[in-house]
Amino acid sequence: MSRRLRMWVLALGTAGVAVLLVVAYLELPGFGGDSHPYGDRAVSAALAHRTANVISSVNFDQRGFDTLGEESILFAAVLGTVVLLRQTRDERQVEPAPAPVAAFVRRYAVHALPVTLLVGLYVVAHGQLSPGGGFQGGVVVATALHLLYIAVDYRALERVRPLWLFTLGDAVGEASYALLGIAGLLWGTAFLADFVPLGTFNTLSSGGTVPLLNAAIGIEVACAVVVLLARFLDQAVEIEKAR
Repeated sequence: MSRRLRMWVLALGTAGVAVLLVVAYLELPGFGGDSHPYGDRAVSAALAHRTANVISSVNFDQRGFDTLGEESILFAAVLGTVVLLRQTRDERQVEPAPAPVAAFVRRYAVHALPVTLLVGLYVVAHGQLSPGGGFQGGVVVATALHLLYIAVDYRALERVRPLWLFTLGDAVGEASYALLGIAGLLWGTAFLADFVPLGTFNTLSSGGTVPLLNAAIGIEVACAVVVLLARFLDQAVEIEKAR
């Protein structure tokens, strides 16, 4: 394909997207009015499926396809990072030298680690009830582990962070989300549709498949962030080009 043809394809695609955006904008309700059709429908659907947190209902129930795409983008980013930053033949691993850590920093990080980990797990588990969910809680869980890097050194982090396990967890989280969608088809409804009891409103067991999808996202995001940071930290402090 010539450069000129590629530019024409790009121009047509851009024009098409621009037309769709303009048409969508013209159909939006007036700014500052009392008509909120999207919000009203979202709240009604969340209440019908007994999900107290409307945002989680939108993410994991009403537009579950979009969330699957977002999760897949993160999974692909991790996969690409692992491939691109893998150790090559002209590189060798060296043990990073431990750096001195101030006593007050060590005490703060060591005490904050279990609290941060608990908060992250809480945010994931209560995603269908309160603000947060798998994405936010997963990042908090991954951050908690790296407080050990701040409090001690990189070798201490390595001992509690077996990369093979977190790499497997990343794949398991991604697959679990897709399999929960397929389970809806096997149950006779639709992909990513609710197929489990909706439970009692405003309890941990409420929301149908929302808490299950939240958990899958939490596992995938936590493991993905750990693997991403591990690869970049390896490049920064471990891998040195052999002479």
